[in-house]
Amino acid sequence: MTITGIRVSDQRTELLAVDGEKIACTVLERPDLRDRPTATTAVVLHGAGTADQSVHRQLAELLAELGCRAVTLDFSGHGASSGRVPELSLERRFEQARAVIEEVGSADGELLLVGASMSGQTVADLARHYGARVAGLGLLAPAVYPRNAWTLPFGAGSGFTEAIRVPQAWQDSAALDAYAAFAGRAVLVVPGEDHVIPPAVTSAIAAALATRATFTRLLYPDATHHLGRYFRADPDACARFAYALTGAATPA
Repeated sequence: MTITGIRVSDQRTELLAVDGEKIACTVLERPDLRDRPTATTAVVLHGAGTADQSVHRQLAELLAELGCRAVTLDFSGHGASSGRVPELSLERRFEQARAVIEEVGSADGELLLVGASMSGQTVADLARHYGARVAGLGLLAPAVYPRNAWTLPFGAGSGFTEAIRVPQAWQDSAALDAYAAFAGRAVLVVPGEDHVIPPAVTSAIAAALATRATFTRLLYPDATHHLGRYFRADPDACARFAYALTGAATPA
């Protein structure tokens, strides 16, 4: 499978003052489609741990080639952004992503929200916030978290780890409600082997998305939880996801 063949050469990286931090973000856009106020903004959000915006750079480039204004960012404590991961929270992740969208996203266009792992929760929070402006959700081995964990910092002693380790606590996640209410395109990528996300969580997310959305489930049997790495090794798999998310016609 090939993509458009139009290379993305219009890229800018910025350091934004957001949430008391300096948040690094990158905007990729085709030069022939630059600065359209009604462009679709595709926001690609990395997971937790040592991840940063570079993990999903290939996907962001493909979305830009397909005509989107693609936006990636480093959450605080990650990549080139300031801050410390123990001070980060699900609530702050939402606020940081929202502020970046407001600053560098197109003013009037639709949104495509892509989240990997922990950012499955962040995508749901953004979808609830932006409502009908969100045209598509792309979820890469996503996680969801209980409501009582949303404001808690990730650092030891805050109660976050204890809250998410309560058996079945994830079932009380506002993300599942947001997914069930979503009526646009939704693409869930499921790796063949996932050592991070329990199958019950993935099944619950799939069931919620199937409630109202135009729902596609992509199973990649050879992939693990680290789908950014998998997409770099298999560009066709990345392209299939990008086409499904954007609704673009696949090339013959």
